[in-house]
Amino acid sequence: MRRLLGRLRPGARLAVDPACGDPLLAELRAAAGGGDWAAVRAGLARAGDQGDLTTMVAQVADVAGVEEWIPQAVAAEPDSALPLLVSGARQVSWAWEARSGSRAQYVTREQWQLFHQRLETAEEQLYQVAEREPEWLGPWYFLQISGRGESLDKEAATYRFEAAVRRFPGHPASHRQRLQQLCRKWGGSHEQMHEFARSSMLGAPEGSQLGELVALAHLEHWLDLERGADAGHITSQPVRLQLAEAAQRSVLHPGYVRGRGWAATHNTFAMVLSLAGERNLARAVFAQLGDTVTKSPWDYLSKDPVEAFRLARKECA
Repeated sequence: MRRLLGRLRPGARLAVDPACGDPLLAELRAAAGGGDWAAVRAGLARAGDQGDLTTMVAQVADVAGVEEWIPQAVAAEPDSALPLLVSGARQVSWAWEARSGSRAQYVTREQWQLFHQRLETAEEQLYQVAEREPEWLGPWYFLQISGRGESLDKEAATYRFEAAVRRFPGHPASHRQRLQQLCRKWGGSHEQMHEFARSSMLGAPEGSQLGELVALAHLEHWLDLERGADAGHITSQPVRLQLAEAAQRSVLHPGYVRGRGWAATHNTFAMVLSLAGERNLARAVFAQLGDTVTKSPWDYLSKDPVEAFRLARKECA
């Protein structure tokens, strides 16, 4: 993990917010942590559309312990696709927890076995949801993540992404998963990744959240380079121009509409623009964020994401 240089004295009361500053997501996470399916179901019923529902299910699936009580909810509602979607999504998240964030050579045999067992369960459940609710986005979004773990061939991975965006064109999270699929570490290339990011941004209306893909692509490229080369890449003039364009077409555009979990996108732009030396633009993004800190991507800079956020914000002030 890259370490952030410098240290700050304790300042504002900042803390990582897994709910991205969203009260409804915070309520859902609390209900999920308490094993309260009735409250979780009621919260999910407040989703505005399929994209919103998928974001909310992903938040529930991120909560430890959901796997302990969701089977009872599935059994109690055998004809309902919703608890099965939550279960499948949790199996995906739980699988990646078993694998850990270590590089493949450091993952133990037992971890790999658990990883694949949980992904197999997830795939079975998510395909059942897709059959019951053909118009739902959710199963196809989570199948993109499980498929990457199962090392699906390129055609199958493409099919899952296309199935998702047919149901919800322009879905930001599905585009993020596709970007991951095209990263060099997953068998793609920097060229494929950057082409997808830029073409997606330019193919969307100005003010679209898809501008974030350009920032994410350069973040992935930066992470893939050795120390020294990474800074040379992210601070190069062509990259700075691309990042400025992406910010101005998305989070800093007058027509930008904040979706559920918007703060995660803003944190990404704040960090990448800071790394690139685009301090004026980064300062504008920080101003919109306030004190809402997300773990990612700041954990790439420090074991303390809050410290990384605070230092970057101070340097851009």
